[in-house]
Amino acid sequence: MMKTHRLARVAEAIREVASETILFELRDPRVKGVTVTRAEVSGDLQHAKVFVSVMGSPREQNLCMHGLRHSGGFIQAKLAKRLQTRFTPVIEFVLDEGVKRSIEMTRLINEALAQSGPKDQESAAPDVPANSADGTAEESPVGS
Repeated sequence: MMKTHRLARVAEAIREVASETILFELRDPRVKGVTVTRAEVSGDLQHAKVFVSVMGSPREQNLCMHGLRHSGGFIQAKLAKRLQTRFTPVIEFVLDEGVKRSIEMTRLINEALAQSGPKDQESAAPDVPANSADGTAEESPVGS
């Protein structure tokens, strides 16, 4: 079994290479609106999962994932140059639903806040004097 810090380093290298390659080198029109969120690598360095968040409709996401899988070999070749290990992990792209969920949560919270009305939001905010940014009231000398 390999040391965890080495695995973490390899996973970070995979994330960086995948991110940069997708951003700057892929010419596939299907691949757009992609953010590499994280990478996980197996203990034997044979397999790596690259988690990606894809903006767009489910159809656009599917097209993008196909494009990414199609480009997997190209990204692996870039990774082989960077890692210089005996084996280059086989890359698998996984759609990261976490980002989508958090965006949806934020939308639902904002919707709920908007429905509760502005008067509720005002009373929820702490009373902060308007005369200073850090919340401490500065007293100005009288007659200056």
